[in-house]
Amino acid sequence: QVQVVESGGGLVQAGGSLRLSCAASGTIFSIDAMGWYRQAPGMQRELVATIHDGGNTNYADSVRGRFTISAISRDNAKNTAYLQMNSLKPEDTAVYYCYAERNGIYYSGKGTLVTVSS
Repeated sequence: QVQVVESGGGLVQAGGSLRLSCAASGTIFSIDAMGWYRQAPGMQRELVATIHDGGNTNYADSVRGRFTISAISRDNAKNTAYLQMNSLKPEDTAVYYCYAERNGIYYSGKGTLVTVSS
């Protein structure tokens, strides 16, 4: 079983920055990928960023150039991912969920709210 816990959300003005953190723990095997998706009220869920084992990253067009995902694997029992969000816009307001993927199985956290005021 893998536990995923996000932190770092909050209220920020447009143009500001936030860094989200995600801790995935509870497995003795390495995580294949970690990432973030978001969901705003009344909107579809959007995959924001992914980092794969080995360091390859992918971003949604809506955040490319503004958001950066990174990850640290301290050992096979705990992995941490970060989402650095710069130049935030009101349309970035959403609940941000972290996920960890291992062997095609996805584990998600409960989410952290990011609110960007205009």
